[in-house]
Amino acid sequence: MRAKSLRFSFLLKIGVTIELVVAFDQLFPNNIEGLSIGIFAFAWLLGLILVHPAVRHSRLSVATALALAGIFSIALAYDPGPLPAFLFLCALSVATLLPRTARFDDAWRWSVRLMFHGMTGAIKPVLDLLRLLAIRPRGRRRTLKSFAGTLALPVFGTILFTILFANANPLIANALGQIQFPSPGKLIEWAFATFLIWPTLRPHPIVTRVKIPDPAVDLPGTSLASALIALTLFNILFAVENGLDIAFLWSNAPLPAGTSMADYAHKGAYPLIATALLAGLLVLTMLRPGTASSTNSWARRLVALWVAQNIFLVASSALRTVDYIEAYDLTAWRIAALLWMGLVATGLILICWRLWTGRSTRWLINANALAAASILIPCCFIDINALAARWNVNHAREVGGAGSQLDLCYLHGIGAPALLPLIDLERRPLSPEFADRVHHVRGQLFDQLANHQAHWWSWTPHGAMRLAKARVLLGLNPHRAAELAQNERRACDGAIMHSDMPALTGTPAQ
Repeated sequence: MRAKSLRFSFLLKIGVTIELVVAFDQLFPNNIEGLSIGIFAFAWLLGLILVHPAVRHSRLSVATALALAGIFSIALAYDPGPLPAFLFLCALSVATLLPRTARFDDAWRWSVRLMFHGMTGAIKPVLDLLRLLAIRPRGRRRTLKSFAGTLALPVFGTILFTILFANANPLIANALGQIQFPSPGKLIEWAFATFLIWPTLRPHPIVTRVKIPDPAVDLPGTSLASALIALTLFNILFAVENGLDIAFLWSNAPLPAGTSMADYAHKGAYPLIATALLAGLLVLTMLRPGTASSTNSWARRLVALWVAQNIFLVASSALRTVDYIEAYDLTAWRIAALLWMGLVATGLILICWRLWTGRSTRWLINANALAAASILIPCCFIDINALAARWNVNHAREVGGAGSQLDLCYLHGIGAPALLPLIDLERRPLSPEFADRVHHVRGQLFDQLANHQAHWWSWTPHGAMRLAKARVLLGLNPHRAAELAQNERRACDGAIMHSDMPALTGTPAQ
């Protein structure tokens, strides 16, 4: 009875995989884009629930993972992007694997499991195919593999003779020409979808059976005396850096000759974040629970002081980034950097709280994972590129702002998110040359968005709302000016290009 149930479950997974591959082929006729991504993700989620009874009747943690996967599928339908796609795959994989584990232990072990799941997923369809070929049907001596070997000669021989007859007889060639065989590209697309879907329906057993050690790092030479000396020296060194930041960054004191505030702000932002992360790792290793350092009062005081200095260091890094943004412009990567700095500061506070309250390493990891999720999940529904474009337009030098000259190439590169800010900019009093360039870039972005929304496979609700608002703002003639000559070459910033000028690209700034 159990063998029949397992056989039915295996065949059901094959059937669902075929259905999902067909859906993948129909939903993405050209590119993987638009509302279809969210529809496919939701169908994938329903397929997982259908083939796994343990998922349907499991505990609260599995239901939570399924609910998160549903939320991310909605985000993919509203406005597709790499972040909701990655989080959807993580939530779907966790929902698949949770019934095979005792419980959700900690984020560290699950990150390792997901990594193993991704690596084994590339070979799982091949392993299951080999296993299927080796299965011996009940009551028969032949396996599917031997049966396929029996058919190899007649099948391939028939194909060979058919090809020869087609070359010799035009009637046969015309009849075969009416048959539409899948192209190599289509076969690759089907294989890609199969290798993507199958591991979530049938994960490799090693993913949940592998023993994952605790994330403890044991550094040599971390005795109590070594820890006290190191913490003292580190505090002094960090005090020097923080003192310089207080003098020049926070107090706006004049810098030495040859160093501009932009250089001072930009060069130190990211290395200081790496310094804070390294400091947090050293705190965890030097004051591990059960060591002499973790119970020594002076070591705990020095650690508290060092963590406080690191938090100030992160605040200085954020201020450096903000100063650089005000001097130049805002990008999605710089918004992400500020959010990352906030997470680093939160992690340092959690490390200090863990040391003073005696919390476990598992608590610390899960608390940091929860903090990261509280940032990443809302970002799935927030158009960060549109926020950056809006800020740049409002603070551009051309409209009297304190920022730099507006980087129209960056706005052109990010595409539709810059459309509405450019429409607002176009309605302001601008110089004729700059207004012409803004008009051209805005027209290109409008045409691109309208073209995307005209096809069902690239249509999205977010794009539809953006296009409708743009049409209301622009009135009856939303397209580019008719006086633009057809043979007129324009750079990514809308400037007219002469024959001797190199072409500029619209790659977004980092």
